[in-house]
Amino acid sequence: MRILVDANVPGAEVCFGRLGELVRMPGREIDAAALRDVDALVIRSITRLDEATLDAAKAQGARLRFVGTCTIGTDHVDQSALARHGIAFASAPGCNAEAVVDYVLGSLLTLAERQGWRLNERRVGIVGVGNVGGRLLARLTAMGIECLACDPPRAEAEGCEGFEALETLIDVCDVLCLHTPLVREGPHATHHLLDARRIAELSPGTLLLNAGRGDCIDGLALRQRLAGPADIDAVLDVWEGEPAIDPALRDLAQIATPHIAGHSLDGKLRGTHQIHAALCQHLGLPRRIGLDDLLPQPPLSRLRLQGGLDVDEALRLCLRAVYDVRRDHDSLWRESRRLGMARGFDACRARYPLRRELSTLTVELGAEVASLAPWLQAAGLKVC
Repeated sequence: MRILVDANVPGAEVCFGRLGELVRMPGREIDAAALRDVDALVIRSITRLDEATLDAAKAQGARLRFVGTCTIGTDHVDQSALARHGIAFASAPGCNAEAVVDYVLGSLLTLAERQGWRLNERRVGIVGVGNVGGRLLARLTAMGIECLACDPPRAEAEGCEGFEALETLIDVCDVLCLHTPLVREGPHATHHLLDARRIAELSPGTLLLNAGRGDCIDGLALRQRLAGPADIDAVLDVWEGEPAIDPALRDLAQIATPHIAGHSLDGKLRGTHQIHAALCQHLGLPRRIGLDDLLPQPPLSRLRLQGGLDVDEALRLCLRAVYDVRRDHDSLWRESRRLGMARGFDACRARYPLRRELSTLTVELGAEVASLAPWLQAAGLKVC
């Protein structure tokens, strides 16, 4: 069996090397010709498998029977076309959700420090309460931050209690976080969910954060709003037209990163492991690798805090010891100027440095800061 794997999928040799011949290729180079002699394909979100690609591969005699994406999102794969060709499909729901929540928390704490406000002073609206949004809601609520949730498909299925309309969030929230999948059609379409009208309705002082899908925001309308009276702010990890994103919008965002919110090593390896398990099941084989077999020890596993810190300062210190979102903002700025936007965007992703999740850090608290324990634990840290 021949297994083609995106070059940036970690742990592939351990997970898939024992199942057949392993071939690596950059994700953006995977096309119909690359699929000709492949039995199983393992990708990430930058590889698009649409009907035309699959039809062309089939016409060239492709024998593909399994596709797995090591990602939460699946909008880059035409699942109907896969089914029509008799190709099994698997994704990795929830694999990098904790990493995205770390990204959101780090971004909020960075903007709070930069602009002189405190996190518990803000009301946060979360649009899309699935694997990522649900974890974000739980973490922020546990930290004592007021949150409102909007998820029309869940409200329709479960009842409206606990959910608000998007217009309500736009009216009353200081921070608006988007964590929706990209749905182009139907009653719950999310393409340009924040269109020109809704972007114009954002109250002055609103912080808009998108770590879901770039096409859920009308990028041109957002750029025009940000370039106008400069009365709202944006944190953007996902963009229309990736990797050739709008440089003017990048420059106007307070934090601009190259679709890496979920790029923790932990999240990537969870995704690899989930697709390994799905492929084993497809082949009728026992699962041969455990997640613990893939995860290395973190470079920093323990930190001791003593005196002189308030809650936000302690959270920033701990989070930045594990992951500092400013590094990724600076990387995109630097590489896009050095290589051009599209090549620089992809270079940041291809050469992404080691990043672990907040839960890998244990914090020891001295007696004078023991009162910080509930907030640090709520944020996702281990405390002793």
